Amino acid sequence: MAAAVVAALGVVLVLLYVRGADHRAQDRFATVEVLTATGQINPGETVEQASAAGRLALRAVTRNELLDGYQTNTAGLAGQVALTTIYPGEQIIASKFGTSAAPISALTIPDGMVAISVNLTDPARVAGFVVPGSQVAVFVNGTTAGQPYTRLLLPKVQVLGVGSTTPVSTTTAGSQGQTTGEQLPSTLLTLAVDQQEAQKVLFAQGNGQLAFALLTDSSRVAPGPATTLGSLYKQG
Repeated sequence: MAAAVVAALGVVLVLLYVRGADHRAQDRFATVEVLTATGQINPGETVEQASAAGRLALRAVTRNELLDGYQTNTAGLAGQVALTTIYPGEQIIASKFGTSAAPISALTIPDGMVAISVNLTDPARVAGFVVPGSQVAVFVNGTTAGQPYTRLLLPKVQVLGVGSTTPVSTTTAGSQGQTTGEQLPSTLLTLAVDQQEAQKVLFAQGNGQLAFALLTDSSRVAPGPATTLGSLYKQG
């Protein structure tokens, strides 16, 4: 009887192993048609836009490779946008889509700083040699008590970006009282500054004219008294 029980138990164990092997084989070789990306899908792009552009397709994926939230069609994601970049070959899953995508800034702003933009003509931005990553000194041309002056405003500022250029009209008064108009290209430049520096730059821009001086590693710039008509020809 003992031998019969052992034999029966052995048969049961073999049957269970065979059944488990069948299930494992099914999981390994059985496939499901799931949506995958055939081209890069950018944040903010709707699933409908990606589909219309031919960047979605069904692909057979084995069951043990399925990701949570996989999709077999676009119906479950209708009207939703990609929350992150989806690269070719990725499965389309629900967690990577939502109702809105946070805007991505193209600027890398240093910690503790803010970004502000100023509008400068080509001469004021060193004839176009100021580029993203440049270090510049900021000068201001203004008037106080009716007397013009030029003074260093900030000794060193990092340029984050150079934006679009548009022509602006300027008028110059001649010695005989005549005026001459000309068109100068004006470009938006974005700077990394702290709060106090931002206030200085914005105030100076609104009440005077800004000009940049391009710096190198060996440039020497230091705060000092303003240059006025009275000090223009003084030595030292």
